Amino acid sequence: MLMGIAALVGTPIKRREDPRLITGQATYVDDIKLPGMLYMAVLRSPYGHARIRSINTEAAKQAPGVVAVYTAQDLKGVVGNIPVAAPLPPHITNGMGRRGPLAEGKVRFYGDPVAVVIAESRYGARDALDLIEVDYEPLPAVVDPEKAAQPDAPLLYEEFGTNVAASVRPPTDEIDRVFAETQANGGIVVKQRMVNQRLAPSPMETRGVVAEFRKADRTLTIWSSSQIPHLLRNYLAEQLGLPQHQVRVIVPEVGGGFGCKLNIYPEEALVAFAAMKTGRPVKWIEDRSENLAVTIHGRDQIDYVEVAATREGKITGLKVHVVSDLGAYLQFFTDVIAIAFTLPMICGCYDIPVAYGSCDIVFTNKAPTDAYRGAGRPEAAYLVERAVDLVAHALGKDPAEVRMINFVKPEQFPHKMATGTVYDSGNYQAALEKAMQLIGYQQLRAEQAQKRAQGKLMGIGISSYVEICGIGPKGLTPFGLYESARVRVDQSGDVLIYTGASPHGQGEETTFAQIAADEFGIPIERVLVIHGDTDSTPEGRGTYGSRTTAVGGTAVYNAVQKLKEKMKQIAAHMLEASPADVTLEDGKFSVAGAPQKAVTFAEVAAAANFSNTLPPGIEPGLETTVFFEPEACTFPFGTHICVVEIDKDTGEVHLTRYVAVDDCGRQLNPLLVAGQIHGGIVQGVGQALFEGVVYDENGQLLTSTFMDYAMPLASELPSFELDHTVTPTPYNPLGVKGVGEAGTIAATPAVAGAVADALGLPHVDMPFTPERIWRIIQQQQQAQPQA
Repeated sequence: MLMGIAALVGTPIKRREDPRLITGQATYVDDIKLPGMLYMAVLRSPYGHARIRSINTEAAKQAPGVVAVYTAQDLKGVVGNIPVAAPLPPHITNGMGRRGPLAEGKVRFYGDPVAVVIAESRYGARDALDLIEVDYEPLPAVVDPEKAAQPDAPLLYEEFGTNVAASVRPPTDEIDRVFAETQANGGIVVKQRMVNQRLAPSPMETRGVVAEFRKADRTLTIWSSSQIPHLLRNYLAEQLGLPQHQVRVIVPEVGGGFGCKLNIYPEEALVAFAAMKTGRPVKWIEDRSENLAVTIHGRDQIDYVEVAATREGKITGLKVHVVSDLGAYLQFFTDVIAIAFTLPMICGCYDIPVAYGSCDIVFTNKAPTDAYRGAGRPEAAYLVERAVDLVAHALGKDPAEVRMINFVKPEQFPHKMATGTVYDSGNYQAALEKAMQLIGYQQLRAEQAQKRAQGKLMGIGISSYVEICGIGPKGLTPFGLYESARVRVDQSGDVLIYTGASPHGQGEETTFAQIAADEFGIPIERVLVIHGDTDSTPEGRGTYGSRTTAVGGTAVYNAVQKLKEKMKQIAAHMLEASPADVTLEDGKFSVAGAPQKAVTFAEVAAAANFSNTLPPGIEPGLETTVFFEPEACTFPFGTHICVVEIDKDTGEVHLTRYVAVDDCGRQLNPLLVAGQIHGGIVQGVGQALFEGVVYDENGQLLTSTFMDYAMPLASELPSFELDHTVTPTPYNPLGVKGVGEAGTIAATPAVAGAVADALGLPHVDMPFTPERIWRIIQQQQQAQPQA
């Protein structure tokens, strides 16, 4: 049954991609089966830091079914280093943190790839790994980034004499003056060290790669579970020394990415190299322990926060020093997460007159960090929201009141923050007020007072966040982050959209179709969205950073406008009217004032594609390709409020209410927006309560399975109560801002604020595990005077 052709944008339509996913009809990388396929297994370092004295692969090569064994020596001069998008001076530009696909000379973290086996079966490849003999010389490891920054720390890259890859240290004169003046005038300065712990993205589908090389035409086809098909093709071609046109990347269904698949990993080059060497297709599928050990981790920041405020609660200055743990090597965006995405956002929603941000990015003997849902912005939101709560706690004020005092006002937009970042639009007060009304804030405070009188621990946490999205403006990165769309209307009137973006759960197969169907006035079933194949889609930059709809959707919209204008000219010729008098409504082109004089969308499409009587100057066909590069980023925002109760006897934290009011600009599909917020909240709550990657002092990974790395269950969460405000961005014609990371960014500080509030403390570091909270409660009870 076809849907009606009433306005589709803004309608909560179910995702069109879901039926194939929930009925088992979708194709993932591991579903790819090719004749003569071989399988790759990776030998990984059991040490956090060690020198490789020798590798003996002879026994493995003789194992049944083994076709080849490769080490770094086999790749030398043939396969280049793992790509890094923006190498920073002074050391990274000179090679610090760069690596080839296999370790050479040293291993620098547990799981570092040392050798690969290519065999007839996955089991044979895995068994042969045990036959490879590696002589390691264990070295001292360093897993704490602050200790790694010390002069006497074990060095990962001895030739540089330090583990600090780069530092940003502006002069402190202005912020020091502000702090001194604030205190002289009777104000306060509050300080806090905050730990934003290391996380494992843990998508449901682990990484996977299949490569096929055809020697006849020297074409390499890669199937990869990736968020960036075109970037993967471009950089992989460079790594392998192939022209781009000889490399094709196909991204089938992706079972979750969350940023960890926004990368070019060693295994993609290794599988491709093996396919080229053996002449046969090669597959590698990551197991879960590998995923937890070697796929990038997220967060891992230590933030030193100082905030100055008047006695009335007006913040006068903010000083932040970030210590960012890079892990052992650089992946695609590893070195810029803190500098480019945390520091510019440290002011959050607040009109802080003076802000100071400094940063050290440091190598340690752990897996590389990179973008994980939010990528530097959750860290910024966490530290500034905690800072506002610290001010409220120190002054004895309600945290909602302190936020209201400090918000940037709606009339101030576009607003240049103290960090230099320019926000597009916002109404932060409206979002907070709506959230407070929805949750019954004043009644909750009264209930909290009653429960405290009964000796119960109840806390309320507020998070008023803002994030930078729509990544794509010119000059923001070393390469263009534009997005593309090719739109074609075929002879039957069906619309095909080829997008350079790479949606993998966000729902753009639905929202992009809504845009086109709405503009053309046709049923959404007549629109097909195609993505993920570099041979059929225009050059694009992929899906991450809540940019796909704001940038890629605008490319679709602009391409549709071009075709609408051409179709109007053709319709005008068919109707013997002026193009200026022709309108398109409900799938019909008609003449203004004479609606009975009309031709259908399908008739115009047929004429454009088939007729030989088109007017002069009109080319046959209906197809156009558009690239969109926004003039500025977008800044979605909102307020989340969380209520927790803590069991004094066990230390368990129970979420009892969770309200979220988000503003992502215009909502193309409210149902999909709600889905993104739900998933984001769960991941943010997961960091607050459960998750954390842990290494011992020797660099051994202690959270290598889901028995050790805990994530939230549905039964541990309340029903989320969602609402929204709408503040469109002026920087794209759709007015959309982005919403994919909002829940994650907002949730963590909301839960943190609630836990600290329940315990009556200014701050508690995450994760709020029962053991940690129980110990705090015991300390509090022991500190109380005995009756």
